Amino acid sequence: MSDLKSRFEKAVAESKSLPEKPDNMTLLKIYALYKQASVGDVEGKRPGFTDMVGRAKYDAWNGLKGTTAEAAMQDYIDLIESLK
Repeated sequence: MSDLKSRFEKAVAESKSLPEKPDNMTLLKIYALYKQASVGDVEGKRPGFTDMVGRAKYDAWNGLKGTTAEAAMQDYIDLIESLK
């Protein structure tokens, strides 16, 4: 697990210096995988319709409900690698 965790942390650092900014859907996927890997399943109420960004983030994260932290970390690593 510690090897996966260190590779995840390295990918998080690399995500901040990608050659070009990913599109919004990819950014949402990065956000959701990060939250699922570091926090777990989404909790709380879905933001109201006036908070479109918060709502999109919530929906993306909620779509990963039930995914293990390890699987989310590996998916995050794979996604960042594909964007380099």
